[in-house]
Amino acid sequence: MPRPLRNPVGGVIYHVLNRANARVPILESEKDFLAFEKVLFEALARFAVKLLAYCLMPNHWHLILRPDEGHGQDLPAFMRWLTSTHVRRWHKYRGTDGMGHLYQGRYRSFPVQTDQYFLNVCRYVEANSVRARLVKCASEWQWSSLWRRLQGEPATDILTDWPLEMPDGWLQIVNARQCEEELRAIRQCVGRGSPYGESEWIESTARELGLESTVKPIGHPISQKL
Repeated sequence: MPRPLRNPVGGVIYHVLNRANARVPILESEKDFLAFEKVLFEALARFAVKLLAYCLMPNHWHLILRPDEGHGQDLPAFMRWLTSTHVRRWHKYRGTDGMGHLYQGRYRSFPVQTDQYFLNVCRYVEANSVRARLVKCASEWQWSSLWRRLQGEPATDILTDWPLEMPDGWLQIVNARQCEEELRAIRQCVGRGSPYGESEWIESTARELGLESTVKPIGHPISQKL
């Protein structure tokens, strides 16, 4: 499990992910998805956190979040309220209060550099339903920021403008197969909680957020006999 952020910084973009316990489906019906979105929108109204992109899947979800400047601690508070409220309402709806954990554990997160790396992560998130073969085209998956933007839904005001211009033909970019190198790099950041970006930015961000251990090589160096 990646270590918690020691000192989340406002103005920084974070990819946040949580999975259901044993990866069983917890969002199965339209009511389930709508209920989670309702909790998500309520959380956004409570905390100084902006939502840039998201994708809800049957047994996990991805959020791209940015706490406001000077409100870095709103990110963990936002996530605590979001997950605890969702769990409570999920069990209440099913009459299963006190019958076990809904999520694997604490959410996973990593900071993302604001340039092409941000676009890579947004593409990764919004293409989840295609990679999982739930739909052939990402625009068909209702439970995502991509669908919401394309439909012009009234609740699109819950989505914050991106810090850089969305590339032309974004839907085609999302639907195209993402290269293995990008997928591997993002999945490593998910697994380790390490910053995602250029090497100098990774180093400085890891130092600022207390994430130095997440960028160290895995394993122990081989000692040399003198």
